[in-house]
Amino acid sequence: MLDIADELHRWVEQGRDFAVATVVAVGGSAPRQPGAALAVDSEGTAIGSVSGGCVEGAVYDLCRQALQYGGTVLERFGYSDEDAFAVGLTCGGIIDILVTPVRADSPAREVFAAALSAAAGGGTSAEGRGRDAAAVARITDGPADVMGRALLVRTDGSYEGSLGGHPELDRTAAGEARALLDAGRTGTAVIGEDGSRCGQPLTLLVESSVPAPRMIVFGAIDFASALVRVGKFLGHHVTVCDARPVFATRARFPEADEIVVDWPHRYLESTQVDGRTVLCVLTHDAKFDVPLLERALRLPVAYVGAMGSRRTHEDRNRRLREAGVTELELARLRSPIGLDLGARTPEETALSIAAEIVAARRGGSGVPLTGAHTPIHHDGPRIPAQIIGSVA
Repeated sequence: MLDIADELHRWVEQGRDFAVATVVAVGGSAPRQPGAALAVDSEGTAIGSVSGGCVEGAVYDLCRQALQYGGTVLERFGYSDEDAFAVGLTCGGIIDILVTPVRADSPAREVFAAALSAAAGGGTSAEGRGRDAAAVARITDGPADVMGRALLVRTDGSYEGSLGGHPELDRTAAGEARALLDAGRTGTAVIGEDGSRCGQPLTLLVESSVPAPRMIVFGAIDFASALVRVGKFLGHHVTVCDARPVFATRARFPEADEIVVDWPHRYLESTQVDGRTVLCVLTHDAKFDVPLLERALRLPVAYVGAMGSRRTHEDRNRRLREAGVTELELARLRSPIGLDLGARTPEETALSIAAEIVAARRGGSGVPLTGAHTPIHHDGPRIPAQIIGSVA
């Protein structure tokens, strides 16, 4: 749902009633992951997508029915071996869709409104990147009277709304949601309806909304300009840092979110990074690289890559060892940076780097899919193959 927060937030501000269909679990080669959503308002206007087109029409009808009759519905869509043209995912996947009506008098309206405001940039994050970190937890499997109930959870552990039932349920759900929020992940959690690990289980979908992950590009060279564009395309907040003011200019990097003129290692020590941050070192100059990488390889970031030939790489590793970097720390370094695509141009090189960043984040191998027997999608919760009927 939070992936269409901007549009839904406008609907809330305009007082529209709507129903939102959210992917809550996937199996096989499903096109969208948990959290993907399609919403339909009372006039029939639709935004978003849950399947890339496979079952949009059927889900649209479910949203219209939910608005008319007022029930939360869980529906499964999958590939039909008997009739490949039946409504279903002809790619062979299975998805579970939760459809929830959100009217002006809905108990969850305020929670949804607060979550959408945070995700759409209604506040300002600590990093100044236009949105607050927050998570919305919804019951996607459990007793009919609590299906679809929602809880908004913030990074300090505070929460708004209620899932109903046992007094401990909200506190336990908030703890589970905060753990996923801290990691910047959307996922599911199973807890007991009394807030413990016992009793009838409830399944929660936790959607996290966090500021865009950072990409910091060190070295204001022509390859950096192409990487900035690709980084923005992938949804990163991109910073370019170089100690040379003649190169680190807005004219050379118009698409960068930030341009910093400073020694790279000094800037890295002063800025905020986290477990989703990617660091791309393109300077291939020892006086910049070594002090920068000495610090970067000891930070809890997602990716550290450095440009240079294999000869440069070996010389850089020698210098880093002399500076006290351990073999375990050196093993984190992606160098020479990028996947082997045979890249030559700045744009091709940027694609190579971006491909390695995605593979590192998603657990991909980087090998061609043709002839391989590995999964196409490497993340997302899996669901069993049996069919789930609709629940009201």
